Amino acid sequence: MGFLNKLFGKGTKTGQGTEVEAKVEQGSKVEEGITGAEHGAKVGQVTSIKEPEDNLIYRTEQELIERFGGIAFDKQYDFATVIGNNNWNIDMSKEEISFGPNLDFPIQVLGTFSHSSETWLWAWANKKSGLSEHIMQQALQLKKYGEDQGIDLLSSSSFDFSKDELHRIGLIASGMFNASAYYIADYGQGAMLVTIKSDLIDRQRQDDHLRILSVFPQLISQFEMDHRIALQRYLEEKGYKISEQGARLTATKRGDTITADFDEFSRLSNLKG
Repeated sequence: MGFLNKLFGKGTKTGQGTEVEAKVEQGSKVEEGITGAEHGAKVGQVTSIKEPEDNLIYRTEQELIERFGGIAFDKQYDFATVIGNNNWNIDMSKEEISFGPNLDFPIQVLGTFSHSSETWLWAWANKKSGLSEHIMQQALQLKKYGEDQGIDLLSSSSFDFSKDELHRIGLIASGMFNASAYYIADYGQGAMLVTIKSDLIDRQRQDDHLRILSVFPQLISQFEMDHRIALQRYLEEKGYKISEQGARLTATKRGDTITADFDEFSRLSNLKG
């Protein structure tokens, strides 16, 4: 997964005193005092699924990646700039993840991945975790969306999975909820997938024209998709005006231009900026 694994994969350390460490491993119980209904209202920011501006309904994993993958991947660059190489620490009572002083962000827990069994478990299906319903609101909304559209990835409680596929759920959730980023918090026995929403991260958003030339080739190398549709959705999210002529797509924004050529199967053959 290249850039994604470098920043958000197994190499991420938990550091000292990580409250979540292995306590939400599949089938385990979160320690008393870390989470639970007794904490009352939570401070984490919960957002609803982003209404599609194109009025389309996305009914497959591939369509969701085509729609949201580019812009969600792009945001990970800005997030990486904010957190640097800092270790993570999660405080379930505050529903926050921290990467050091003044880097505390509200989270939504999507689910966990077990390294030993290589299975994924949605947060709403982990009955023994003790997680509050508030911290899994996005997971519950994705469950409903999956049930409505017949998308097993979002509605099946648990299934065999690879670590790399965590990024698929992360990108989809980040895009659908307009999150600032997603993060894979690896705690040794497994990994917790969370989304983050923070004005601090959003203010770091860079309108980097040439970043597109790096982001998009990485995206299409990892996920099956219609390259042409995915690039168009990504560029539209970045504020570009799109024009198409035959096999060529041209995107312009404030004097900057991106050109992309596709073959007869809508596969990207050339991308220039």
